[in-house]
Parts: sequence; structure tokens; C-alpha cells
Amino acid sequence: MVAIVLLPGMDGTGALFADFVSALGQDFLPIVISYPEDQELDYPALEELVRARLPFDQPYFLLGESFSGPIAISIAASRPVGLMGLILSCSFVRNPIPAFRPLKRTLNFLPIKSKLMEFVFSLLLAGTSSPGIRQAMRKALARVSARTLRTRLRTILETDYSNKLQEIQAPILYLKAAHDHVVPSSAIKHIVRLLPSVQVVAFKGPHLLLQALPGEVATIVKNFAVQVMSIRNGSISKSA
Repeated sequence: MVAIVLLPGMDGTGALFADFVSALGQDFLPIVISYPEDQELDYPALEELVRARLPFDQPYFLLGESFSGPIAISIAASRPVGLMGLILSCSFVRNPIPAFRPLKRTLNFLPIKSKLMEFVFSLLLAGTSSPGIRQAMRKALARVSARTLRTRLRTILETDYSNKLQEIQAPILYLKAAHDHVVPSSAIKHIVRLLPSVQVVAFKGPHLLLQALPGEVATIVKNFAVQVMSIRNGSISKSA
């Protein structure tokens, strides 16, 4: 069975994938990766953690949600055994808002665990009426230390994996949210400019796309996986 390895957003818990995993059904094996909740790990450290959990004994697709996009891109660029395709959900290859880069000097004073989070939730959900998602997000973030969240924000501001993106040979699907108030369209345009072969599918949803529209997104992801596997199996048959 083909696996889909899921790398979580900023919370890093993997708990917010529940509805999406259910929507995937039984055709694919979901492998949800979670990150340490109280460790200050940057992208290279988290990538090492993810690599240790990849299913080297079976083919798989790698899905990087938001924060985890750069991790998924870096892994895909190294062309690991078994990787069939890369899926990016509302993500980026470099700091999506360059104007925020100077903020890294003040992150230690940012009130991560405060009413500020209500504003963040509004951005993530883009006005979507979804109290269930808001509650799940609040619970997930409550598990993660403020120091850990600050480190993750800092590593976003400092990262640029544009060169790695261009090294990827596996097919790439980008899941775009039409009402994404976190990752601007300029970030997506940058990805497509670097790699025109990227397939972009837009949804009328917020940044938390997998949580707001699990069924719709799962259908597109499964279709993409089936298409890639069909092309690959056809190529193998011809070479044989």
C-alpha cells in the first residue's frame, strides 16, 4: 500500500490532521509525523527527525502543510528512495512575507500565549464559521511551549530553500487556499516561477485548508497520487 506522510503546520502536533486522514479512506496508509512540543528545533533539526521516520520499505507521497513545506521540499530535493510525489498545502519555499524578517529580533518579547492568538486564529480561518477547528487549534497550540513556537517563527523568517526546490524531480502538487491570509499569492508565484511544472489546485477556503475542507482536498490528493502512480507504472511497463 502507498503511504502519505503528513508533516504538520506550526503547531507541530499532527492532531489537526484527524479529519483529513479520515477523508483519505483506506486506499492509502497515512503516516502522521509530530514534532517535539518543548524543544527549540530549526528546519535542519526537524528534517533529520522526519527522515528517520520515512517509510523506506514502501512507496510514499510527502505532504508538507504550511510551516512544514520547506522540510518536505528539502527532503524531496535529495530524491530519497520510495518518494513518488510532493504535496504542499498553503506553504512556501522561503519567508512568505519578507517585510516581517526584522521581527526576528523581537520574537523573544512576542506574547505568543495571549489574546494575540485569537487574531492569529482569525487569519488562519479567514472568517470561516468553524468553532470546532478553532477549538482543536487552541488545544494543539496549548501543548506547545512558547519557546518552541518562537523558534519555529524565527526559522521561517530566516529560511530560503529556492535552490532546493529546483532540484526536485518528483511531481509536485500545490494546494492553494483562495482565502489564505497567512501565505500570500506572491509565495505561490515564486514557487511556480522556479518550477513551472508544479500543479496548482485552488480551493475556496482558508489557510487551514486540510481542516476546513478535508473531503474536497483529500479527493484532489488521492487523484494526484493515482495519476502519478499510473504514469510511473506505465513507464516501468514500457521499460520492461
